[in-house]
Amino acid sequence: MEAMLSVQDLVVNYGSIRAIKGISFKVKQGEIVTLIGANGAGKTTTLHAVSGLLKPKGGSVQFCGNNLLGIEPHKILGLGMAHVPEGRRVFARMTVMENLQMGAYIRKDTAGISEDYDMVFERLPRLKERRRQAAGTLSGGEQQMLAIGRALMGRPKMLLLDEPSMGLSPLLVGEIFKIITDVNQGGMTVLLVEQNAKKALEIADRAYVLETGTVVMSGDTKELSDNEEVRKAYLGG
Repeated sequence: MEAMLSVQDLVVNYGSIRAIKGISFKVKQGEIVTLIGANGAGKTTTLHAVSGLLKPKGGSVQFCGNNLLGIEPHKILGLGMAHVPEGRRVFARMTVMENLQMGAYIRKDTAGISEDYDMVFERLPRLKERRRQAAGTLSGGEQQMLAIGRALMGRPKMLLLDEPSMGLSPLLVGEIFKIITDVNQGGMTVLLVEQNAKKALEIADRAYVLETGTVVMSGDTKELSDNEEVRKAYLGG
């Protein structure tokens, strides 16, 4: 199967520092692929380069047959790639409903948008209960649900999720990962960056291990979970 997202020899600099040193990876339609690695390995930087928030120094990013280099982030969203950033970034003073409306701002199909509110509330019932609440008053887990729901309102083909479990209690981490699995089983392709390597490897099909801006290992998640180096470095044993 042709890859939905194909990243080749990606290079990203921060000033004079080479943060990403020529990494390559692929995501096929319907997969969950995860990038794991320690803090500072370049995971978030990679997502920012793929979704147009950072300008790469070299390499290529192909998504659904389109070359994304040099394309503005809102146009990349229009091509079907939605980025749920680290730290959730909900609009704190707006209600849950208004945040979801912002997710659909590039769409004109009123009937479809209305259907998608129902779809989001069905998948994330807690948002329905809180729909008139200001997003800033939600718990961390609820804000993460809202960030995912807002991204789904754009009807993307692929979700980029950056550290969705960060700062959440173990119970809520389980809930967020169940939501990601459910969304994927509904047909959504997912590229996941996650500090919690154990959880990421449980739900993903394939993984790439990043260290200081390079891919040092890749494979299906069962294989990597059984790998002694990966177990020692990321799985606590």
